[in-house]
Amino acid sequence: MHEQEVADQLRSAGVDMVVSLPCDKNKGFTDLIHDRFDVVDVTREEDGVGICAGAYLMGRRPVMSIQSSGIGNMLNAMMSLTACYRLPLVILASWRGVDDERIEAQKPFNTKIPELLGVYDIDCVELDSPDDIPLVGRVVDDAYARGRISVVLIHPRMWGTSERTDTTYPSRERDVRVSVQKHVSDPAMTRLEAIGAMMGTVCDGDVVVSNIGVPSKEVFASGDRPLNFYMLGSYTQATPIALGMALSCDRRVIVVDGDGSLLGSSIMPVLACAMPSNLTILCVDNGTFGSTGNQINPAYSKVDIGAVAESFGIRVDTVYTPEEVADAVSRGGPRMVQAMIVPGNSKSRNIELSAVEIRDRFMEAL
Repeated sequence: MHEQEVADQLRSAGVDMVVSLPCDKNKGFTDLIHDRFDVVDVTREEDGVGICAGAYLMGRRPVMSIQSSGIGNMLNAMMSLTACYRLPLVILASWRGVDDERIEAQKPFNTKIPELLGVYDIDCVELDSPDDIPLVGRVVDDAYARGRISVVLIHPRMWGTSERTDTTYPSRERDVRVSVQKHVSDPAMTRLEAIGAMMGTVCDGDVVVSNIGVPSKEVFASGDRPLNFYMLGSYTQATPIALGMALSCDRRVIVVDGDGSLLGSSIMPVLACAMPSNLTILCVDNGTFGSTGNQINPAYSKVDIGAVAESFGIRVDTVYTPEEVADAVSRGGPRMVQAMIVPGNSKSRNIELSAVEIRDRFMEAL
C-alpha cells in the first residue's frame, strides 16, 4: 500500500543497495526495490550483515529488507561485526507475530523483538501509520551519521494487502553438467606458507579480507597494510564482507577464508549469482576448525569444499604448494583457490589494532 513512499524515503536518504530476503507481507515492496535499487538477494539474513559491511566500507549506503524473524539469525553478526567496528546498518523488517498474526510459530520470537533489541542497545522504531513513513529517511541518515544499527519494524497493516507486481518468469531451461573427479593428496603446506604466497601477489590497490582467529593473525604477520581488513569476530562472514566490497568497487578483492567457515555459510549461491570478476577466495583447507584447536570438520575426509563450490558454478583451482597458490591467485577472479594445508597454527602474534582502528585505517587508505 505504501511501498512507493518507503522506497522514496530510501532514495532521498542516499541508499544505493538493498540486501533482500522477502517476507509474505512485503511482496510488493520486494518487487519494487528490484526495479529501483541495486539488490543483492540472499538466502540467509546473516550473510546480509557481512555484505552490507563490505559495501559500506567501500563507500556505499546499503540497507537490508527482511522479515523480522531474520533478526534472530543475524544477532551475533550484528554485534560482533557491525557494532564492534561501529558500522552503520539499517534493517527494514516486516514485523511478524503482531497485528492479528495467524501463524503461531511467528509469535514467540517476533513479539519480543523491541525488548530484545533494547537489551543490545540497538535503535528500534515502529512504522505504524502513513504518518510514520518520513521516519525511514531520518533513521537512515542518523544510523550513517552515528555508525549505529537501526531497525525499522514495519507493521503488516502498513503494507495492506501487499501483492506482487505482474511478473513474467524467464525460461529455466539450461544445461547442467557437474562432474568433479580429482585425487586429493595429503598436504604438506602450512596455512602461513599459503597466506605468505598470496600476500606476495598483492598490489598496492588490492583489498585483502581475512577470516577470524589465526588466519587474520597470519595475514597480519605476512604483510600488514592499511588495505587489509582484519576480522576479529563473526564466524562465516569473511566472504560476505568481501562480496559486498567486490560488488562496490573495481579493485581486486582477495578474501582468506576457511573450509569450516565456508561450509557453515549460505553465501555460495549468492556468489554464484553475482560472480564479480574482481573477487578471489583463498580457501585455506585443512579439514579442521583451525582457530579453535584443529578439530576435524566434515571437509577433512568426506566433503570437498572445492567440489561444493564447483557445483554452484564457481571456478576452483586446487593447489598444494606456495608457488601454486601464487600462480592461481594471480589469475584473478571470479575464482576460489582451494589451498590444501596441514592442520596446525603458527605462533603469529595478535593483531595490534582495535576494530575501530582497523575500520578507520582501511577507509582512509581507500
